[in-house]
Amino acid sequence: MTSAASSWGPFDPHLDEAERRARLRCLRGLARVLSGPRAADLCNHLAAAEHDASALPLALAALDRMPSVDRRQIVATYGAVHRPAAEGDVE
Repeated sequence: MTSAASSWGPFDPHLDEAERRARLRCLRGLARVLSGPRAADLCNHLAAAEHDASALPLALAALDRMPSVDRRQIVATYGAVHRPAAEGDVE
């Protein structure tokens, strides 16, 4: 997980553990809602990664194996949820 492409969200190596867990849970929730049972493998690895960092590459690989439509929806929605609020945005 050293490339820039794999250093986003919960895969960012500079996150503290509490923030990583929060982001893993967010990503897992989005995957479950947006992709349902197709995301089961990804969700299992994300849940494991909350307590074992060695599961992070497995989660990233599971995301990469998902159908492209599912993967795009999950990543785009995650990005929208975590984008910095612009001045004047109503949240």
